[in-house]
Amino acid sequence: MKRKFYPIVIWAMSACLTFQINQSAAQQVKPSSAKEMQEAVKKHQEMLENSPYWDYPARNLGPTNMSGRIVDIEVSSDFKTYYIAAASGGVWKTTDNGQSFIPIFDHLGALGIGDMAIAPSNDQIIWVGTGENNSSRSTYAGAGVFKSSDAGKSWEFMGLPFSHHIGQIQIHPQNPDIVWVGSMGALYSRNEERGLYKTIDGGKTWKKTLYINENTGVIDIKVHPQNPNIILAATWERFRQSHDFIGNGKGSGIWRSEDGGETWKKAMEGFPQDQFIGRIGFDFSLSNPNIVYALLDYQKPQENSRPQAPRTAPKDELSLESIKTMSVQDVINLEDEKLEKVLRSNRFASKYNANNVKRLLKLGRITPAQIANYHGGGQDANAALFNTSITGAEVYRSTDAGKSWSKVNESNLDRLYNTYGYYFGEIRVSTQSEDEVFILGVPLLVSRDGGRNFARTDTVGDVHSDHQALWINPKDSKHLVLGNDGGLYLSYGGGERWNHLNTELTISQFYSIMVDEKTPYNIYGGMQDNGVWYGKSTGKPSDLWTSLMGGDGMVVAVDTRSNDIVYTGFQFGNYFRINTATGERKMVTPAHDIGRSPNRWNWRTPAFLSQHNQDIFYMGSQYVYRSLDRGDTWETISPDLTKNQKSGNVPFATLTVIEESPLEFGTIYAGSDDGNLWITRDHGASWTDISKGLPQDRWVSSITPSQHKEGIVYVTLTGYRFDEFIPHVFKSTDYGKTWNSIAAELPHEAVNILKEDHKFENILYVGTDHGLYISSDGGKTYNLFQGHLPNVAIYDIAIQKRENDLVIGTHGRSVFIIDLKPIHQLMTSNPNEIQIFKASEIRFNPRLSSWLEGIVNKPRQNILFYTPVAGETKFEIKNDKGEVIQSWTHSARIGFNQSSWEFGDIGRGKYKILISVNNEKGEKEFEVK
Repeated sequence: MKRKFYPIVIWAMSACLTFQINQSAAQQVKPSSAKEMQEAVKKHQEMLENSPYWDYPARNLGPTNMSGRIVDIEVSSDFKTYYIAAASGGVWKTTDNGQSFIPIFDHLGALGIGDMAIAPSNDQIIWVGTGENNSSRSTYAGAGVFKSSDAGKSWEFMGLPFSHHIGQIQIHPQNPDIVWVGSMGALYSRNEERGLYKTIDGGKTWKKTLYINENTGVIDIKVHPQNPNIILAATWERFRQSHDFIGNGKGSGIWRSEDGGETWKKAMEGFPQDQFIGRIGFDFSLSNPNIVYALLDYQKPQENSRPQAPRTAPKDELSLESIKTMSVQDVINLEDEKLEKVLRSNRFASKYNANNVKRLLKLGRITPAQIANYHGGGQDANAALFNTSITGAEVYRSTDAGKSWSKVNESNLDRLYNTYGYYFGEIRVSTQSEDEVFILGVPLLVSRDGGRNFARTDTVGDVHSDHQALWINPKDSKHLVLGNDGGLYLSYGGGERWNHLNTELTISQFYSIMVDEKTPYNIYGGMQDNGVWYGKSTGKPSDLWTSLMGGDGMVVAVDTRSNDIVYTGFQFGNYFRINTATGERKMVTPAHDIGRSPNRWNWRTPAFLSQHNQDIFYMGSQYVYRSLDRGDTWETISPDLTKNQKSGNVPFATLTVIEESPLEFGTIYAGSDDGNLWITRDHGASWTDISKGLPQDRWVSSITPSQHKEGIVYVTLTGYRFDEFIPHVFKSTDYGKTWNSIAAELPHEAVNILKEDHKFENILYVGTDHGLYISSDGGKTYNLFQGHLPNVAIYDIAIQKRENDLVIGTHGRSVFIIDLKPIHQLMTSNPNEIQIFKASEIRFNPRLSSWLEGIVNKPRQNILFYTPVAGETKFEIKNDKGEVIQSWTHSARIGFNQSSWEFGDIGRGKYKILISVNNEKGEKEFEVK
């Protein structure tokens, strides 16, 4: 039976279009202050201490077969204990050479990490600087620096709260109280809390000894292996905005100190000094400490470089250039085959065939000049990342401990990291040979002739690309530990072969999350630099997920009629329709209309299937596109819905969110990265600006039309790209005519997503840059959901309605599932009574000599309960005769708690759990089968 389909009113530029663009200059969004950031961390911690969800279970699903970005590796003197810093997933520790890992930095100020350091004189002392130093699109601001004196068991805040992003930490080789910290400062705003800081009392007080300007921070610090008074520091001038990124400047350079970092002198001889200096990393040779290598991201245009000339077509071959000088009749008179060839080879929208183009010319709707200028001189955003005329990577060498330098690389390194050297910048010298040098970029390259020539050394062992960190054993230079965007790797052969150590590192960075309707259902997600994957909801983190495609994985939509058709893609709008059953795939990205500006696709391009008819697929550039046939053909149903005012080297003025009301077919909302919000209630025939009453110029991060009542819609906006971290959460009950803030007492954390519960309209789930918040009263109050879920950035949330599961896509700690049934049960029961919600099932097999709950050594039952009062909780297990067969006590907090008991020799039958706190009591029956 075919689904009912409603007639669509085609959009046209007509009087019915409500199209109001604010032409005034964008207001200046103020970044959050140091005080506001500190108060946000304090409030978050207070909410954690008082959270009723502190012990509510959240199950991690990984995957570990595809991990996430590792930015630093620090190894203890035993060489089997080391610490891994994930870009947005905290700090992890192994004591068995990578066979197992545990997170040791959760629930502190921030989970994004810039750098770590272990005191050379005391392995117990570890420093962590928060705020990743890679200036990427999803680099989160930190909360200062922290120190552990017990190998990561406990942490103490040591200051620099407004540093935002820590570039490097170095500890004095003999005196652990002397520490140097490089602060990169804010990413999207200017501030003076950047430069090089020094403490001589273990972090009690700090002195800034090197400062350039409010756009220049310190990205790298290295201490001379034999003389700690000689220190090198790399400064880096960079300024990122939503629409532009300048990754170089005159503030960048190498600085040298001979008095332990008290005073500094710039290294001038032999090293570039112009405005094109980008990120710099360097490393001393342990075998010959006066030798230092530096890796430079040199943004200077290549000499004698010219744009590639367009291919000159033969005289008898038709081209866009030749069409430019033709008359309308000349084009109409062309052979269809010739015109068709030009249209297809230049990637015109599929609806433009020879007959259609000639028809439009006859009607006067398009001109030959518009055909010829179809691409408008623009460049594909992906191509812009790679097509470059800049110098790129260069390697310099110093033989006098950094006083003077000379360029040494003879190999062409401009493809080491193309235009995005800001994402890399690490260089390492072998610990036993001054001539063996590794440089980290998209590939991992090694030179064994002092930096003159380089070759790849990451090709054996299925090694991921985009290398971020490398540790070389000081006593055995063949022993390497490598961190990249795909996780952790180990080599004992100098990098010739690698083993992947991702058995427990659940640090994937998800941009999106989606579920299907299979049993068990599948979870789909797009990851930073790791493509699109899916896996079973019943799995474990170590279970293998299935890859759908590579690149930076983005939005996923699943046709749940069969659960075999998936729409997804990679960055900047490159989307496909994939049949997971047959492997068939087709690119479905729409092209723009003749006469319009080329598409501007957001990094995370919005796309979705209509809930009313899953043959209808929507995508958004600056326009909203609709396909009625699953992406085979497209029509444009909106004008440019952005302000379209700013331009730079980052695609901007793009749509970030498009959502359709689940209750009203054809009611669609669209939001942009420059703060516009629109609605159509007639399938795109007319659009109304509903931005009034909302904070202006912020990035629209999510739109949630209610599934409970028409006219209700929720919107979140983020000032992250201004370093403004105010939570912008709004609700409208009249289709966006008026708005009310429902941010309530949320801490100052940028908000990425809001989801409405599918059963209770007053339950809202809000994901921020630092975790998950739940409101049970429609946004009047919020509680922090943290404990089993860390304080990680949450990009996306999906609800599997049949199973009542909340599926969380985190940007740094992979995927979590939260069972919503206990939360729903609490909504329909008395919150002033003790309640037992779940007791894990116990099964007995008489043919075995032990009880089994899965595969465990000691049989155990887990119990989830809720108590309105705190205190010592008494548990009793009674059999059907009323006899107490087990009892224990548990210290409970207000809210959801978990306890467990190990059982002995009891048989099949019905049992009862009884709990009491003060004078409150509760009970629940369970059965041993």
